[in-house]
Amino acid sequence: MKTVQDDTGKRYLLLKRSEQASLVRDPESGNECYVQNDRLESTDEHPFETAARTVPSAVRTLLEAVPDEQTLGLLVELERRGPLGVRTLLDASAFCESDLHGRLTVLTAAGLLAETEVDGERGYRTTEDCADALAVIRSDVSDAGDESATDDAIDVGEGSTQANETET
Repeated sequence: MKTVQDDTGKRYLLLKRSEQASLVRDPESGNECYVQNDRLESTDEHPFETAARTVPSAVRTLLEAVPDEQTLGLLVELERRGPLGVRTLLDASAFCESDLHGRLTVLTAAGLLAETEVDGERGYRTTEDCADALAVIRSDVSDAGDESATDDAIDVGEGSTQANETET
């Protein structure tokens, strides 16, 4: 499989090449069709990169910038309750100051967070791209009515580090 583009600049994944025409797949729609070889040219783009471009840019950024569930949870909580001050974030999590600072720096550089002022002190809020990406990845859970994700949320507003737990 390789990436090709037609004479209009549209990119396809090359599936099979014959003498006169090639079978290609549109990575966005999944439709397959034959295109005359004289209308196609190879590109340097890896076919998996072509396939990845079907995912919205904001979601790709989120996937690339978030290394673990704790960092994802930080974004989720900031989206739900934000903007929040740095002291509130430190009180609400088990992160040491340097770990939190590192995560906030990476997420800000990726365009997922923006620095803001909260109660006269430095704080952070999610960006529109972050909110859009979180909405996309949560859509199936929200549509299914799964409330269990909120059961384990930290109470950032109260500064508690305890997760809400139910006894079994």
